[in-house]
Amino acid sequence: MNELKALEALGLELPGPWYIAGSILFSIVGYAVYRRGKKTAHPSLKWTGVALMLYPYAISDTLFLYLAGSALCIFAYYC
Repeated sequence: MNELKALEALGLELPGPWYIAGSILFSIVGYAVYRRGKKTAHPSLKWTGVALMLYPYAISDTLFLYLAGSALCIFAYYC
């Protein structure tokens, strides 16, 4: 427990269950979009899929995770 408190003192904290669920969900959707873009030779779909798979590593707030993931999913749907 001391290690956890030391990390929290440095400003690092473990993600919550909603963050982990959203990260897994958007990564799975991103993989499906990537496969569809690769199969149809549509580069914007392929790169949107890559973005969906990788952006959770750059965002640490749960709200922004869902907002960015939703925006990318809407873009992939209309693309």
